[in-house]
Amino acid sequence: MKRYIPSPERVRAIESLHFLGDILHEPNLWHVNRHCIARAFLIGVFLAFIPMPAQMLAAAFGAIWLNANLPLAVALVWISNPLTMPPIFYFNYKIGAMLLDRPVITFEFQPSWQWLSERIVEIGIPLYIGSIAVATMLACISYLLIQILWRRRVRLDWRQRRHRV
Repeated sequence: MKRYIPSPERVRAIESLHFLGDILHEPNLWHVNRHCIARAFLIGVFLAFIPMPAQMLAAAFGAIWLNANLPLAVALVWISNPLTMPPIFYFNYKIGAMLLDRPVITFEFQPSWQWLSERIVEIGIPLYIGSIAVATMLACISYLLIQILWRRRVRLDWRQRRHRV
């Protein structure tokens, strides 16, 4: 995994990021350890399931705030990409409608301001309620799963090392 993540020196050399100052010098933003990776999954998976613009920017700020692995948190928001967004957000909408005890409306999308203004509340509220519920659940599961799998791998490595001696 380390070979795919850009080095801190390479990122610091990018002139357009110099306005951030010493923020990018924080070692935890680049470490590959159980805690930094688990927090990156928490942030990235959560934001991937929230319909919002600038998910990558939000993930970067979240990684800086929580000392998570920055490149991984930003990359994980691409779980929701142009191919996966429609099924993800439709599922989130259905979950939100179920949580709000509303019927799932059948609709055909029409790319017009009139259609959007008429449907924004009708679709938007269940969509965001469902998105927050699904995002929270999947982010927590991914965080715990990384913690458990990482610990399991370390224990297995220790056992193998003990048997070799």
